[in-house]
Amino acid sequence: MISIEISGLLGLVLLALNVYAIIRILQSNATNGSKVLWVVLILLLPLLGLIIWYLMGPK
Repeated sequence: MISIEISGLLGLVLLALNVYAIIRILQSNATNGSKVLWVVLILLLPLLGLIIWYLMGPK
């Protein structure tokens, strides 16, 4: 039961971080095509996409 609560909490944190990343991407000065690619990457690969965006995404 405790592991279900922890995984649910981690999922919620991941969701919040993904929403934050998508908002930051949309507010960046990158081209529209680049923004779309980053958002699709984060939506398709939530954890890996978030890590890649943090390391190499538009600033």
